[in-house]
Amino acid sequence: MTPSTASTASTASTASTSSRRDLLRGQFDLTWALFEYHLERLEPADVLWEPAPHCWTVRQDATGAWAPDWAEEEPDPVPVPTIAWLTWHIGWWWSTAADHARGRAPRDRTDITWPGDGASAVAWLRGLRDDWTAVLDGLTDAGLDAVAPFPWPREAGRTVADMAGWVNAELMKNVAEIGQLRLLRAARQE
Repeated sequence: MTPSTASTASTASTASTSSRRDLLRGQFDLTWALFEYHLERLEPADVLWEPAPHCWTVRQDATGAWAPDWAEEEPDPVPVPTIAWLTWHIGWWWSTAADHARGRAPRDRTDITWPGDGASAVAWLRGLRDDWTAVLDGLTDAGLDAVAPFPWPREAGRTVADMAGWVNAELMKNVAEIGQLRLLRAARQE
């Protein structure tokens, strides 16, 4: 066996003994570490900064609650979201995913409100992270193979493993969007 084939065999052996849950948790932890990089550097003015005239944000309603801009059908062109809107969006889909994973009735989109400022939003998201890691850590192979009714219809036949992979992908996309907005605003301030 050459050094390169030994290395390949070792990698293949490690991959085959690693559980799907560990793979999903590792992907999630990497994405969260990238998110923390941006969360730790968020300035209060970053959060509600509107990067373009055509954007979605969160706004206080008559009761003082923070509600997101929303359309039942995605507009064309798609509005540029603010960091505040993105943090609400993460909170909404992640709360719903956790509800489904724990067998709870999922909350309606309109029941998920933005906390009101960047620091509170960061604390909220960190709490959701703790909740989600508990979900991931509790998954067994049978649990990963169970039918997931979110974000697809139950009849789609997708699994909880698919849902956990979707959470990782959706979070990575939203983290990249938040990071880009934060960097863009910082560059414009120079």
